[in-house]
Amino acid sequence: MLDKYSNLVNQGLDWKLRSLETASEPRCIVDGKQNIMLCANNYLNLTTHKKIVNAMVEATKKYGAGSGSVRAIAGNMQLHEDLELTIAEFKGVEAALTYSAGYTANVGLIPTLVENSQDLIISDELNHGSIIDGVRLTKASKTVYPHNDTHALESILKEHSDARRKLIITDGVFSMDGDIAPLKELARVCKTHDALLVVDDAHGIGVLGPEGRGSIAAAGLSEDDVPVLIGTLGKAVGTSGAFVAGPAMLMDYLVQKARTYIYTTAMPPAIARATCASIDLIEADDAQRRHLGELIAQFRRQAGAMGYQLMPSDTPIQPIMVGDNWTALALSKSLEEQGLLVTAIRPPTVPEGEARLRVTLSAAHTWADLDRLLNGLSNCRHLLADTGEAV
Repeated sequence: MLDKYSNLVNQGLDWKLRSLETASEPRCIVDGKQNIMLCANNYLNLTTHKKIVNAMVEATKKYGAGSGSVRAIAGNMQLHEDLELTIAEFKGVEAALTYSAGYTANVGLIPTLVENSQDLIISDELNHGSIIDGVRLTKASKTVYPHNDTHALESILKEHSDARRKLIITDGVFSMDGDIAPLKELARVCKTHDALLVVDDAHGIGVLGPEGRGSIAAAGLSEDDVPVLIGTLGKAVGTSGAFVAGPAMLMDYLVQKARTYIYTTAMPPAIARATCASIDLIEADDAQRRHLGELIAQFRRQAGAMGYQLMPSDTPIQPIMVGDNWTALALSKSLEEQGLLVTAIRPPTVPEGEARLRVTLSAAHTWADLDRLLNGLSNCRHLLADTGEAV
């Protein structure tokens, strides 16, 4: 084990945990130093919103800190049911079921949708690790299609036309590249080949689409097009946990069969109440999303003009491609020395040779914050001189 860890260190692949000493907001203290947070998923800065915090405090006073049990035994509270109804209405589907995390949602859901090797799962090659692990746990036949390549996907479906059940699964917004899945075309392909489309919209909800309803709504699609949806509550929503949404019959079945639901203590009541308050705020505030979109556009113009290699992303996730692990770490360190917290992402989170800085912007970032980031990037361009990625 020590040799394996040493090998990670020698390749620049180990993670050194920082200590966040304030709330997750644009201006924060990390390891005792003031920073501008530019690597969190708190896209709408709702973690500290007064209405959400007050809802959490009041629910804690009334219902206690925890639910005390798994939901099937004694932990099912009215607050959980209220939240699931709120999510279903927000997403325009029949029903929803909440989980402790996005990971447990995917790992619990995917094995329930297939039964044996006669079923087929086809997964985008850049899907989140929780999807990959959920697929691995099934007994279904499995294959992967090149990232966002619907032509390749269609070819795979034609080759496996005899599969009993065909399941296509994709992220809505890809967490490390920031690009959006071609959901309209995926929906068309799935209808043509009688396949079930499942979308994990962890990074789209709250940010994309009318009233922040996510990438599916942004694509003009409905529950008929995307029958099963996974969503995360710990990103733009600003609280914690996750959900699966879709037909009521599926939710009833998951209550009986999804192991990560059955064997996990129910969500704390304060989280359930606070999340309802957060969804209400998301629906009502398009101004935050407009400001975020303007920040993103300006960042792309200015960082691109400096010669940084950006990914084709119009979302708050703005990767700067570097390639080399040590160079990515050096860039991250240089920015941190300037009071800018931007994490270096390296394998296995991204493919080998595709290390990057993962800049994430928030609606609470100001134009002055963006200027500081751009100035910081300008100051450390020389670190990329040897790689040819920037000038």
